[in-house]
Amino acid sequence: MNKSARPPDKGGGAKRRGVLKQKRKTPRSAVEPIRWKGDRLELLDQRLLPERRVYVTCRTAEQVARAIRDMVVRGAPAIGCAAAFGVVLGKGSAKAHDALAKSRPTAVNLFWALERMKKAKDLEAEAKAIYDEDLAANRRMGEVGAELIPERARVMTHCNTGALATAGHGTALGVVRSSKGKKVSVIACETRPYLQGARLTAWECLQEGIPCTLITDNMAGHLMSLGEVDVVIVGADRIAANGDVANKIGTYALAVMAKRHGIPFYVAAPSSTFDPKVADGSHIPIEERPGDEVTGYRKVRWAPKGVKVRNPAFDVTPAELITGIISEKGIAMPPNQETIRRLLG
Repeated sequence: MNKSARPPDKGGGAKRRGVLKQKRKTPRSAVEPIRWKGDRLELLDQRLLPERRVYVTCRTAEQVARAIRDMVVRGAPAIGCAAAFGVVLGKGSAKAHDALAKSRPTAVNLFWALERMKKAKDLEAEAKAIYDEDLAANRRMGEVGAELIPERARVMTHCNTGALATAGHGTALGVVRSSKGKKVSVIACETRPYLQGARLTAWECLQEGIPCTLITDNMAGHLMSLGEVDVVIVGADRIAANGDVANKIGTYALAVMAKRHGIPFYVAAPSSTFDPKVADGSHIPIEERPGDEVTGYRKVRWAPKGVKVRNPAFDVTPAELITGIISEKGIAMPPNQETIRRLLG
């Protein structure tokens, strides 16, 4: 392991209390996944990337819900932002809320945004506020997390946690983006079965000029064993009160391997991803997606018809495997009930 990848001793008493706060300038993102046009919502269709850059227009809450369910838009923060604008299109009706709430079960940002919209007096203003706050939180999160990244670090990441997964800038990839001045590079796991790492993270890195090497998911442990990974950073779809984290399937395996090889393993997520109502990861609902995502991709099928398929979209990483959780409010390190409670205030 590269010794410089260990968390720096900064923050004094704040670090000893489990919360670290720092500052760093952040660049603007070149990717715009969500566009609000007053009477419609335009979503960059992430199913078509990187081959085509097409926006899907939604004029009803039901269309937004379908876009979330079909993964036109994905990533917990982006789902929350899209759902908020979906409520605006649905004029705040119970039908709109119900359709959006049923779109995907794991990402808590979706339900957090819907609860905010239920209390809003001005729906459009509230949806814009949710969007703006997420963008600001991501940029701040990047500043905070960049303090943990060594010069020339080789950063392994999983799924897509960049601007495409948020209102902009990104969570885990946002930390990398904020660390560009340190000449960092990315090792992107392809992220089977939907290939968010291969299609989206690699594409974002190329857009931003961040050196990126793509690997298949089952190569990660080999590279760690060779000492070619300095730090692992992933995102989150829901964080339990005790620090357990639900994230894209495959995250748990990365955390286990990182622990084995003494590599710092960080989670980056805005405060809206924390769910204090859930005691631990065993209570987080895990979405099961259609089997055809596993048996093939787009129009290509490689598995025999009739084979039984499991397709859990997420897994849970226990807090004990996580070095720290980075948010716009600071860092819970190590993550546990006390440090998270203090972090969220």
